Amino acid sequence: GPRGHRPPGTPAFGPPAYSTSDRYSPPAVQQPVKVLVVDDELLIRQFLTTGLRYEGYEVLEAKDGSEALTLATRFQPDIVILDLVMPGTDGYEVCRRLRGRPDLAILMLTAKDELQDRVQGLDLGADDYLVKPFEFEELLSRIRASLRRLNRPGLQTLVAGPLAIDEARHQVQLDGHLLDLSPREFDLLRFLVRHPQQVFSRQVILDRVWGADFLGGEGNVDVCIASLRSKLGPEHRAMLQTVRSVGFRLSP
Repeated sequence: GPRGHRPPGTPAFGPPAYSTSDRYSPPAVQQPVKVLVVDDELLIRQFLTTGLRYEGYEVLEAKDGSEALTLATRFQPDIVILDLVMPGTDGYEVCRRLRGRPDLAILMLTAKDELQDRVQGLDLGADDYLVKPFEFEELLSRIRASLRRLNRPGLQTLVAGPLAIDEARHQVQLDGHLLDLSPREFDLLRFLVRHPQQVFSRQVILDRVWGADFLGGEGNVDVCIASLRSKLGPEHRAMLQTVRSVGFRLSP
């Protein structure tokens, strides 16, 4: 199955919560992006469903191609994550029958050595593919790319106190002014903004932001937090709070 991601045990899974201040109004509510996960392996379905729901996606799962076609009609997903090799109605047939929808993205899952499977899937109209095992962050990146191709950003403006994070543009504003953040600083701040007031240990932050396969130590989190505090400035640095002997939290 996939590697490189294990959901943290501390926070509850579910759509992210946001807080607002008088300075900013929350953006218009968007319908969550709908993802249909199709795989005959239970553990892979559970892994993907749990992780994607944690990221704010609305997810249904299907154990085979026949169930996938039934759910696709009712659920009307934006993206189908589709294993190609399944018993009964396989992923190729699912791809062929769903390809008539121009507003649907299909992301194939294939085994490492199945080049011909990938070629056939792309010929049938799949938009992209991932080779098992894969990193969860790469899956998220492919989903975002597919949504951009469909002209559906699927990304939100996250608001927490004076912070506004534009996920589509990968920009952060503080009191209306852009912050110059490194990609890692952006990812860490976005993660904390998605879960305001929740305390995360350094290890959980490493797993969720750096990835479970990252070989560096927990000191990387402290360095990144210190840099973020510096960029938030004296007025707002206290939003990033250290909880002694536990970890960090964002308190807008």
